[in-house]
Amino acid sequence: MLKWTTSDCRIFHRQLSKETLLYTEMITTGALIYGNKTRHLNFDNIEHPLALQLGGSDPKDLATCCKIAEKWQYNEVNLNLGCPSTRVQSGSFGACLMAEPALVADCIKAMVDSCELDITAKHRIGIDNKDSYAELVDFIGCLSEAGCQTFIIHARKAWLKGLSPKQNREIPPLHYDIVAKIKIDFPHLEIIINGGITSLQQSLELLKTVDGVMIGREAYQHPWLLAQADALIFNQDPILKTRRQIIEACFPYIETRLQQGMPLTRFTRHLLGLFHHQPNSKLWRRYLSENAYQKGADLGCLKEALDLVDFV
Repeated sequence: MLKWTTSDCRIFHRQLSKETLLYTEMITTGALIYGNKTRHLNFDNIEHPLALQLGGSDPKDLATCCKIAEKWQYNEVNLNLGCPSTRVQSGSFGACLMAEPALVADCIKAMVDSCELDITAKHRIGIDNKDSYAELVDFIGCLSEAGCQTFIIHARKAWLKGLSPKQNREIPPLHYDIVAKIKIDFPHLEIIINGGITSLQQSLELLKTVDGVMIGREAYQHPWLLAQADALIFNQDPILKTRRQIIEACFPYIETRLQQGMPLTRFTRHLLGLFHHQPNSKLWRRYLSENAYQKGADLGCLKEALDLVDFV
């Protein structure tokens, strides 16, 4: 979700659900240690609960980043072990680390020992030809012994050579049954399922066999599904706002960001799918796509776009 789940995006999503755990983009340890920490880590308190997603393979660097995350008051640090891109592989992090469980265990232990935050791992059910159930069990067992208690499992294997990241989200078949079996074999661990989940009803079915559900691109592309999450998943009061009211609740934040020099399109790009399957949704997307990027575009542009969709 690089360049997708930015703070601007999370501010918007938090208007749709107060209970869901939100995640940052994946940030490499090097960028965090040697780069602009404020740019990478800054967030609004409204975004809680919030997890910082890290990419890295050096135990010392990961421990340093966990200490930073704790200081910045994140709720969780997640180690990304599932991204299959060649760029990530060249940096020795992401899905390729599933081939090195001992190293990952050292990373997890260093992270757990460095802070009081929850340390979680996100990974695939296998990579390349290392995709047997026994290998997956050994991998999870190794990490759990190092102190990881929560595993977010993308129910597809990853081919590190021959498939693009997009193809790795579509071509390898989904095996929800494997993730469910992991929960049976590791009842003491928190097992969260990911991959190909497109609705809350599907989530409710999956929650019969696992502890949690992570929804990525579907929640970004069609964010209105989050509006019922608090009621259906968490048994809390639902967000009783229209789509218009959701956006209007973001106006003060957007105005502040515009005054800081943010182009309007940096925020509105996260809103394009809000009216999916609604009348005039194409008109909404087209108006914002054609106007929000223009120099000087302000809240007036967004209000005009809302006025075009009279069903909100």
